[in-house]
Amino acid sequence: MFNLQAALPQDLPAFFLTLCLVLLFVLLAELLTRKFSVSSLVVRKIIHLSMGVVIFFIPGYFHSNFYPALAALVFLLLNMLNIRFGWFGSMLALPEDNNSQSPAVKSYGSLLFPLIFLLQVLFLWESHKWILQTSMLVMGVSDSLAALVGSSVGKKHIEHLTKNPKTVEGSLTMFLSGFILLSAGLLVFSKDFSGGLAGKSVLMLLALALLLALVATAVEALLSHGLDNFFIPLSISYVLYVLEMNHTILLDRFLIGGLFAFLLAVFSIKVKFLNNSGATATFLLGTTIFGIGGMAWTVPLLTFYLLSSVLSKLGKKRKAKFDLVFEKGSQRDAGQVYANGGIAWVLMIIFSLTNEPAIFFAYMGTLAAVQADTWATEIGTMWPNPKAWLVTTFKEVPVGTSGGVSVPGTSGAFLGSLFICASAMLMHVQWLYDFGLLQSFLLIGFSGLLASMVDSFFGATVQAQYFDPIREKVTERTHSIGPDGVVVENRLLKGTPFVNNDLVNTLCALSGSALAYTVIQYVHLF
Repeated sequence: MFNLQAALPQDLPAFFLTLCLVLLFVLLAELLTRKFSVSSLVVRKIIHLSMGVVIFFIPGYFHSNFYPALAALVFLLLNMLNIRFGWFGSMLALPEDNNSQSPAVKSYGSLLFPLIFLLQVLFLWESHKWILQTSMLVMGVSDSLAALVGSSVGKKHIEHLTKNPKTVEGSLTMFLSGFILLSAGLLVFSKDFSGGLAGKSVLMLLALALLLALVATAVEALLSHGLDNFFIPLSISYVLYVLEMNHTILLDRFLIGGLFAFLLAVFSIKVKFLNNSGATATFLLGTTIFGIGGMAWTVPLLTFYLLSSVLSKLGKKRKAKFDLVFEKGSQRDAGQVYANGGIAWVLMIIFSLTNEPAIFFAYMGTLAAVQADTWATEIGTMWPNPKAWLVTTFKEVPVGTSGGVSVPGTSGAFLGSLFICASAMLMHVQWLYDFGLLQSFLLIGFSGLLASMVDSFFGATVQAQYFDPIREKVTERTHSIGPDGVVVENRLLKGTPFVNNDLVNTLCALSGSALAYTVIQYVHLF
């Protein structure tokens, strides 16, 4: 951590040299963009690359983390002021990193770069400098190369990934350069391994580098506006840290989990369960849960994913008449993956750092919640001659209306929750048996059922609903497309514009996990 007493006088020259070097880079960038009309993207990414290299060597020039952390704080403050006042335009107005044709936007990468460096200096300096060096090098070099290649020679955009399309050429550059740097880093620093990575063969380390390069590429592909500057090194550091420090997580299991997640993502695209963004997010989520959690955590997640995906495809003709009501179709995107699996993802990460058994019950609760919500919607709309009532007033409403509940849908919600618990029972999770079979089924079942009611309540009160003037129907969609192809903005009828179905689903998932976790904590089982 940041320790004032750890400040050493012999680090002062390196500190001032670092400050001067970075300031020189910034001034040079301004000169090149203003006087010589060099592309701001090219200048910024060259500086970005250079800073990644500089940071790689910083631990060799400082004896403590005081001055590196202080330097990060200085540049964090300067970048905040720059974003506010726009002193250095070359650091702000840029095209998106991996796209050759997107418009200029304000990037927050210059702010997130020193922030993630500061966090890593505080938490990794004492025992895992090599993780800091490796992750920041990949972010600095590979991300920059991806942007330069994507903006200069990128021709083939990846559809349905982000609003600002990424290119195949840029992503491939990110992957190949990341693999080379990660391979070199793991092999060079292997003598510093003292935990779960110690003694691993060269082949295993290369396989880990391959998987981490794919993870970094997926993170870069999904994020824009400089967010990848933060999450690329964070994702690499997290994986390397837990593999080193958590001895229950085995490298071979993590690699197999990553491979399975990749195959699942490809399969999901082929059968149209997910679009490209959804498959990419599923790969990242699956790598974490499959690779770190093992079968006990994997099987319940797969139970939700497969059963809910299949159910969404059944009765498609019957559900077609409700299609206008829903914001999105049956092919899920990254937003829906985050909404349904994001809380489970976070809980897996927390468990990997704490090993607290109660987190597993929270995990089961959140999966039961999203399973219940999905089953309530799918079964409620597929049921012959269904009737639905608004959860707040119990007035009859059209099936598919946000906040509407029905007897078949509610029954399906509870049944779906029980399936989640049963899938974990099949894996003989000892924590569930310690709590009791019946008690576990009731806890997980009602966590899912009550969470689906929470979803319905928010859907009826704050979720945005619009009027489609073309088809004269109430919908969750903000825009509609007319027969002539013209996009028409729908009129807000009720709710808050930013509260969409994905946010409501996230609140549903959070409530299911909170209920299960609270009960386990109350009974003091662990």
